[in-house]
Amino acid sequence: MGGDKVAILQGTLDLMVLQTLEALGPLHGYGVARRIEQTSEDLLRLNQGTIYASLVRLVQEGWIAAAWGTSENGRKAKFYSLTAKGRRRLLRERRNWERVAGVMGRVLSLAGRS
Repeated sequence: MGGDKVAILQGTLDLMVLQTLEALGPLHGYGVARRIEQTSEDLLRLNQGTIYASLVRLVQEGWIAAAWGTSENGRKAKFYSLTAKGRRRLLRERRNWERVAGVMGRVLSLAGRS
């Protein structure tokens, strides 16, 4: 990919947020964004507007909960955590992505057969 940033497919950011909260527990929005960027080996760059729109959407769906707390640098921050409903959604979405990835792998392998 030669240093190019990757565009996020619609709907994938929500899945990445849910998975990050599942793996790491409660985090503030900035922490969620930075962790996703680190996991992507900096191929993804998330601006504040993008991550917070996802967090608001996930709270509205009831998939994550928000509570005020104090960040590691002593500032007031909203921390997000996965709900039981969010865990169920994450499981469904993860299964769906595994199916999609399998299909894409099979389709892309067709190029090697010609």
